[in-house]
Amino acid sequence: MTKFIKSFGYAFSGIAYASKSQFNFRFHVVVLMLVGIAGWYYQLNSSEWLWIIAASGIVLGSELLNTAIEVLVDLVSPDIHPKAKIIKDVAAGAVLIAAFAAVLIGLIIFLPKIYYAT
Repeated sequence: MTKFIKSFGYAFSGIAYASKSQFNFRFHVVVLMLVGIAGWYYQLNSSEWLWIIAASGIVLGSELLNTAIEVLVDLVSPDIHPKAKIIKDVAAGAVLIAAFAAVLIGLIIFLPKIYYAT
C-alpha cells in the first residue's frame, strides 16, 4: 500500500515539473480554467461537462507525455540529431491535434450558447 501511495507523489512531482518548466502546459491549464468559468456561466449540462473534461484530460495528458518524450530524447541524444528532432516534432504534433480537437469540442458546445445568449 505504501508503494501505491508513493506513486501518487511521483505523479504529482511530474505534474509539478511540467507546470514549472513547460509554458504550453501552463497555457493549457489557464485556458482550462477559463473554459471552466465559461462552462459555469453558461450552465453546461452533464454531457457537455463530460466532453469538456475528456478533451481537457486528453490535452493535458498529451502535454505531459510530450514533456516526458522531450526529456527522454534529450537524455539519450544530447547532441542534435535529425531523428531526435522527428521524435520531438511528432510528440508535439500529437499535442497540437489534441488541442485542435478540444477547440472544436469547445466551439460546438459554446458557440450556440453564445449566439442564443445575445
